[in-house]
Amino acid sequence: MAGDDYLGVQNYTRTIVGPNGMQPHPEDAELTQMGYEFYPQALEGVLRRAAALGFPLVVTENGLATDDDTRRAEFVRTALEGVERCLADGIDVRGYYYWSALDNFEWMFGYRPTFGVIAVDRTTQRREAKASARYLGTVARRNALS
Repeated sequence: MAGDDYLGVQNYTRTIVGPNGMQPHPEDAELTQMGYEFYPQALEGVLRRAAALGFPLVVTENGLATDDDTRRAEFVRTALEGVERCLADGIDVRGYYYWSALDNFEWMFGYRPTFGVIAVDRTTQRREAKASARYLGTVARRNALS
């Protein structure tokens, strides 16, 4: 990576590993449409680990598939709180990109998972910003969570 501008970090959840390998999700875990555990705190952990490599970091993908947009906004808020803590500790995080702007096509699951902050009507192709898009816009304009 010598000479690269930054290291891109992609994170959606955590994986719990025990002495015998990967462990199942906790029984009470909230799962996303992709079957991942709802765990936005994972982003902070992966940023802290990646920072040890000594490169500036950019979050190139972070998000979740859900039909409950209030959970999406909560996921983003909690993930960005972790980014703020990293910045406060001097970790060089230069950007954050939510995945995805639009409800997209997932190769293994088709159009069922809805990752986007913009809904897409598959019949008319009409697009409508969700509340989570407005939340992200507010954060971007402020360059802060509050």
